[in-house]
Amino acid sequence: QVQLVESGGGLVQSGDSLKLTCVVSGRTYNRDAMGWFRQAPGKEREFVATIAWSGDNTRYADSVKGRLTISRDNARNVMFLEMNSLKPEDTAVYYCARRRTPLIAAQEHDYDFWGQGTQVTVSS
Repeated sequence: QVQLVESGGGLVQSGDSLKLTCVVSGRTYNRDAMGWFRQAPGKEREFVATIAWSGDNTRYADSVKGRLTISRDNARNVMFLEMNSLKPEDTAVYYCARRRTPLIAAQEHDYDFWGQGTQVTVSS
């Protein structure tokens, strides 16, 4: 099995930055694509960003383009989400996810493994 553990969340003010980390352990398939999703209070979980195994193909939700950057370090089995210019509407639990194929995807059902999430709260 694959285990994913997120960290780096916290309470920040509007305009601040945070960097989330997702550490991957267990049996991986090496060339797996990964992604970040988030769930705000009272809302469905939504797609944030995805990255191919190679790191050269990414996709973002329109709401985060230009402010959030996804990246990964395969040698260390980690993935990152750098968040700048944070807004109160970015407040959510952020989840990292991994799928068994190298192709990026933006749908929850395309992912096979999930972390427990890390809380990000942005005050106005």
